[in-house]
Amino acid sequence: QVQLVESGGGLVQAGGSLRLSCAASGRSFTSYAMGWFRQAPGKEREFVAAISRSGGSTYYADSVKGRFTISKDNARNTMYLQMNSLKPEDTATYYCAARNGIPLAVVAEYDYWGQGTQVTVSS
Repeated sequence: QVQLVESGGGLVQAGGSLRLSCAASGRSFTSYAMGWFRQAPGKEREFVAAISRSGGSTYYADSVKGRFTISKDNARNTMYLQMNSLKPEDTATYYCAARNGIPLAVVAEYDYWGQGTQVTVSS
């Protein structure tokens, strides 16, 4: 098993930046592909970005491509999401997740989840 804890959320103006972190503990970090998802009030949880176990392959939702960057530091057991050019529509609770196998964009395919961190982008 792996335990995940997100941090780095907050309130930022449109056009600003934030970096989210996801610290993992438990089973070896390199055993898992990982992803970031988000959920706005009244909406379903949606895929944001994913990264392979080695960190060598990354995938993004079209809505964040070119603005967000996912990365993984296996030595520190930490995953990051650098968010630039933030928009009000990026406002949501952001969750990190882990799964055995390849990274996927499907919520139900992830086995482990953090508690979430709130990101609010003001216009």
